[in-house]
Amino acid sequence: MIMRNSELIMVVLLLAVLSLCKRNSLACNEREKHALLRFKQYLTDPTNRLSSWSLTEGCCGWAGVRCDNVSGRVFELHLGNPEDSGTSTLVGKLSPALLELEHLKFLNLSLNDFRGTPIPSVLCSMSSLTYLNLWGASFGGLVPHQLGSLSSLRQLYLGGNPGLYVDNLSWISLLSSLESLDLGWIDLHRDIHWLDYVSQLSSLSELYLPHCQLNNMISSQGYVNFALSLTVLSLPSNNFSHNMPNWLFNLSSLLALDLSDNSLVGQIPSTISNLHNLNYLNLSVNMLVGRIPESLGQLKYLEILSIFSNFLCVKCNELNGTLPRILGLLSNLVALRIGNNSIDGTISEVNFAKLSKLKYLDIHLTSVVFNVSHNWIPPFQLQHMLLRGCGPKFPACGSNRFVGQLPHLSPNVVLFSIANNSLSGQISSFLCQKLNERSKLRILDLSNNALSGELGHCLMRWQSLTHLNLGSNNLSGEIPESIGSLFSLKAFHLHNNSFSGGIPLSLNNCTVLGLIDFAENKLTGNIPSWIGERTHLMVIRLRSNEFFGDIPQQICRLSSLIILDLANNRLSGSIPSL
Repeated sequence: MIMRNSELIMVVLLLAVLSLCKRNSLACNEREKHALLRFKQYLTDPTNRLSSWSLTEGCCGWAGVRCDNVSGRVFELHLGNPEDSGTSTLVGKLSPALLELEHLKFLNLSLNDFRGTPIPSVLCSMSSLTYLNLWGASFGGLVPHQLGSLSSLRQLYLGGNPGLYVDNLSWISLLSSLESLDLGWIDLHRDIHWLDYVSQLSSLSELYLPHCQLNNMISSQGYVNFALSLTVLSLPSNNFSHNMPNWLFNLSSLLALDLSDNSLVGQIPSTISNLHNLNYLNLSVNMLVGRIPESLGQLKYLEILSIFSNFLCVKCNELNGTLPRILGLLSNLVALRIGNNSIDGTISEVNFAKLSKLKYLDIHLTSVVFNVSHNWIPPFQLQHMLLRGCGPKFPACGSNRFVGQLPHLSPNVVLFSIANNSLSGQISSFLCQKLNERSKLRILDLSNNALSGELGHCLMRWQSLTHLNLGSNNLSGEIPESIGSLFSLKAFHLHNNSFSGGIPLSLNNCTVLGLIDFAENKLTGNIPSWIGERTHLMVIRLRSNEFFGDIPQQICRLSSLIILDLANNRLSGSIPSL
């Protein structure tokens, strides 16, 4: 006889309740219970996370405590800060009473505050531990070598403690069962043999060493023999200033490789195709040169490809040549970031034909020509698109050379920046495009193009906008009252156009405005007194218009104001005093 759905649900719920009751009714080991209470006495608990830890309750039902279902012995402590906000942080130091938890396998104390104290020796004696997480727990001083005695450890997370340092990492090679290691933000630069020791971990699957002040990836032994099980190698924000070493391309099991924000030199080797399982590759912000190798297109599982370079940085990639068409075959690609390089050539529909999963596209500050037909329908729906050119502050860079009209946007796009190009056409055609659902666009930058026409009344369709920059185009007409529907607007740029009329009263609805830049237009009328009520305003630029009348006294109430530029108008009267 088949059990009905309602009866099946009742049975499942009953079993769940019985399981919970069994856990709470487990006989708590009295010695371990008192050890935990002494551990609690060393800590300040501002949000009473440990309020259930009391003599009247069995310790197996306490918050964060897990007991073995048979013996009732404590084998897990989950005491990491669940919020990462500081409000639930445990503060203090570790009690030696932890040693009495002889069966403890799992200890998570992450994101608490141990006030820069050294990692206590008591932890180094807890030989049953297989999982130890002290990430971001504000420990300081020398990482004790005695941690090498925890031979059962499989996961060790000491990262996020910038007050820690290592003088000799040889002890790490003793942890033969280690599968995951995170030492991020710990100073490792004193040990030049770090690579030799870490590569001896035969079971290692994930290695995270960001911001560790490491200077080289060269083995003193002349070879590196990482485990075939290594799937994640994360070494960003260190001080590597050499070519990408050959041993990297023997790690055929790698799924993720991050070498960003270093000073790597030379070319990207064609042997990168040996890493055929990669789904994440980040080589951004280095000093790499040469062409993007065609062999990158063989990484068929690649989802994230990032080789962009921050243009505010002096150590920038200088990759050149054209974008290999074979990259268009990476059908799993979600993010393509190649901005701020010397890449040129033409990108057409062919480059995107199979990129149906693409959500992030960054080709800003390149010399790429974007050549697609106006009625082309992309196979993807972008959420972030950055196509910005160099602008006047970066004359040595190559600008994008996009021409034609603005594209149709997916409602899922959050940021759209296509400034400093030669785009033309009516702005209203873009603003009034049909959207099947509410737009999520927050940042729109179309500045420094050749767009024309009036804004019209379609701004109300873009109510998620926080930053709107239409400066340096050929726009005209009046600023529409529909601007008042953008309640989240924080920055509004219309400078260097031909707008006329006055400042619309509806702009008063934009209560979080921090910047107004209407300079170099043909605006007229009085400067409205309500501007003095927008307490978030830091910048007001109305210069080179035709405003007349007095400067409103209310402007003096703007305590956050940094820039007030009213020059070259027809204002009269006295200058308001503070």
